[in-house]
Amino acid sequence: MDQLRALKYFVKIVELGNFSKAAAFFSVPSSSLSRRISDLEESLGATLLKRTTRVVQPTEVGREYYLQVSEVLNQLEKSNEVVKSYQTVPSGKLTISAMPGVGERILLPLLDELSEMYPDLILDVSLSDELASLSYDEVDIAIRGGHAPNERVVALPLIDNTFYPVASPDYLAQMGTPKSALELPQHKGIYYRMPSGPHPWLCEIEGQWREVSAPAVIISNADEWLLDKAVQGKGIVMMPRWILKPYVERGELVELDIQPQVSITQKPGLAIYLLYQKQRYKVPKIKVAVDFLVERIKGHY
Repeated sequence: MDQLRALKYFVKIVELGNFSKAAAFFSVPSSSLSRRISDLEESLGATLLKRTTRVVQPTEVGREYYLQVSEVLNQLEKSNEVVKSYQTVPSGKLTISAMPGVGERILLPLLDELSEMYPDLILDVSLSDELASLSYDEVDIAIRGGHAPNERVVALPLIDNTFYPVASPDYLAQMGTPKSALELPQHKGIYYRMPSGPHPWLCEIEGQWREVSAPAVIISNADEWLLDKAVQGKGIVMMPRWILKPYVERGELVELDIQPQVSITQKPGLAIYLLYQKQRYKVPKIKVAVDFLVERIKGHY
């Protein structure tokens, strides 16, 4: 930074032809400029300025040095303006990782609007159930289901992700409608495979958690295919209401009222979370994306 300051002093002295005027421009004593220029000349091993009592002029090598340095300083100023603009205008590559179900049904349909609002954003979106690292080099924003993570990130709940059992009217007409969780092992189960494997069906009976899973007939991480199989009457499936809603509204699937309530986990508070690093919220591209997604998603599903 000392050399950069000396270069700025040198350029301004050449332009104004006077130490005092240059010192007034920078609001520093003339002696400071003189000392900086002397240090610069010593480091270069060349005399850059001819000093007289009335005027200061560059030497031949000083003139050449001025032309090159002033060009460098102008480019540096332009670069600084680009960085300042980047810090105020949402721009650059925004990397988002989302679980496929949320990504396909909710996230992707919203991104066209986000792009229209902020045309300088470059969207880099990946859909995967695998956990992504919220590091500076990998993912800016992640959307994941489960419980709030323990890692040092902000986790904003977007959607309730509690799983509910459903089956088609045809299946229930054929196999009967289970009312008790203890009846489920006599039914057929359709299971969504999480990264850790198919989730079991659990319920709490007299203070003890028990597995009440039905024998599996289909297992997959393709949720729409699983739902189609449930509509065809192949078995009971458990999925969140935000996925089930259109199927239930069309009468293709019926939500089952089973007691005690069946769950896929012993811990309450399943949700879809939007994750980001707290210290990066000030970055414009991340702030506008987080605010936009929370406003468009939370409370609407």
